[in-house]
Amino acid sequence: MGLFASIVIGTGRALLLILQGCMLLRAILSWFPISEDNPFLLFVQMVTEPIIAPIRALFDRLGWFRDFPIDVSFIAAYFLLMILQVLLGIFT
Repeated sequence: MGLFASIVIGTGRALLLILQGCMLLRAILSWFPISEDNPFLLFVQMVTEPIIAPIRALFDRLGWFRDFPIDVSFIAAYFLLMILQVLLGIFT
């Protein structure tokens, strides 16, 4: 594999790892009474919401998990990031 491809794949894996970390932080922060206008919380939401929102919209459109007490779209987004991480690992 070429140097350029290795750099792109390595960068992609690093970005996926950062996204997974931000999603984990968002989940942990949701357990604590933190103000909605906390700058750190707003940053974490700004980074993770573009990943979660399309899946949440898809589930809403399909009528899946409407009355479910857990945010399944968050879990699905996290698993999708894990799958992408594994797929990128195959190419290295």
